[in-house]
Amino acid sequence: MMKLYGLGPTRSLRARWALQELDAEFEFVAVNILAGEAHHPDFLRLNPAGKLPVLVDGDFVLTESAAIVMYLAEKYGGKGLMPADLKERAQAYRWSLFAVTELEQPLWRMAKHTFLYPEEKRLPEDIALAKEEFLAMAAVLEQHMKGREFIVGDRISIADCVTAYVLDWGNENGLLDDFPNLRAYLERMYARPKAPQRIAEAFASLQS
Repeated sequence: MMKLYGLGPTRSLRARWALQELDAEFEFVAVNILAGEAHHPDFLRLNPAGKLPVLVDGDFVLTESAAIVMYLAEKYGGKGLMPADLKERAQAYRWSLFAVTELEQPLWRMAKHTFLYPEEKRLPEDIALAKEEFLAMAAVLEQHMKGREFIVGDRISIADCVTAYVLDWGNENGLLDDFPNLRAYLERMYARPKAPQRIAEAFASLQS
C-alpha cells in the first residue's frame, strides 16, 4: 500500500486530493514539521529537503506535491485525472505549472516575510510586491475560468488538484475578494465528495 507522508494544512492536501479522487488505497503518515520531525534522519532519507509531502509507492519515493499528483494520475490512467488528449493534457500541465510558479510563489514570499523568517529578516515591502504579483496572475486565471467548471476540459484533472489548494491559500489571505469566478470555482471544488479538508479546517484539526 502506498504511503503519503504529510501534515494537515500543507501541500500534502494536493496529493491527498488526487488519491481520494482516484479511490486509491493509501496510508497517511503524519509528520509534525512544527516538532522538527521533517528533519529527523529517517525522514531526511526519504526527502533530503526536509519538506512535505512525500509519496512512497513500494520502493519508489517521490517528493513535490504537483509531481505526486501527476504521477498518481498516470498510475491510475483509466480514471481520467490525466486528460487522454495530448493538447488537453498539455493544458493541464500548463495550468498546474502556472499554479506552482505564478500563484504559489508570491504566497510563499508573503508567508516568509510575515511569520516564517526571523523578524529581523522580514521585509514588509516584499509582502506588498508579492501581493501585487499574486493578484495580477489571479486575474489571468479569473478570466480563464469565465464560463468554465474545471480548469481544463469537462472534468476534474491534475490542474484542479494542484490549483484549488493554492487558491484556497490565497483566499485565506483575503486575496480573492475581487475574483468571483475563482471564489465560485473554489466552492465547487471543495464541495466534491472526495475533496480534502480546506486549509482552515486542517489547521483547526491540528489544534483540537
